[in-house]
Amino acid sequence: MFLPFPGVVWALTNPPLLSSRCVGRRCLLARLSPGFPVRHVVPMATTAKEEMARFWEKNTKSSRPLSPHVTIYKWSLPMAMSITHRGTGVALSLGVSLFSLAALLLPEQFPHYLAMVKSLSLGPALIYSAKFALAFPLSYHTWNGIRHLAWDLGKGFKLSQVQQSGVLVLILTLLSSAGLAAL
Repeated sequence: MFLPFPGVVWALTNPPLLSSRCVGRRCLLARLSPGFPVRHVVPMATTAKEEMARFWEKNTKSSRPLSPHVTIYKWSLPMAMSITHRGTGVALSLGVSLFSLAALLLPEQFPHYLAMVKSLSLGPALIYSAKFALAFPLSYHTWNGIRHLAWDLGKGFKLSQVQQSGVLVLILTLLSSAGLAAL
């Protein structure tokens, strides 16, 4: 006779295990039941709505700006690079998704569309600029990702190192983007 779960049959036919299973279930149901004793309930002093009303009233009286507010920060290279890193990540994700969707839905194969672009007789400067515009986000995101991996290892957290690594990422991005666009 084939039993898909022989251990389950043995556990259900073994009286000590069956009784401990029932006792365990009763204890669990007793702890999770909605009728728990009132002595363990601590009443809240205020509701969340009242707390928020008090917070906004205090901020309105003191004429404070919403915090954090962009106007109170001095822009720095690491801050701009962090925002750009997130933006290039989103742009690359959308680009790959749209390219994949187009590859699935368009009726012709890729060489057809490549030949169509070549037939437009676009100047070399325009083609190089377009290739550079496509290579830049990929290069930037890659080099800045390597910088973040170094940070994950605990390296380069001094302010001078953060500035230097930021400048290095920008230089490497421009050089690699220019190299990729030249291919």
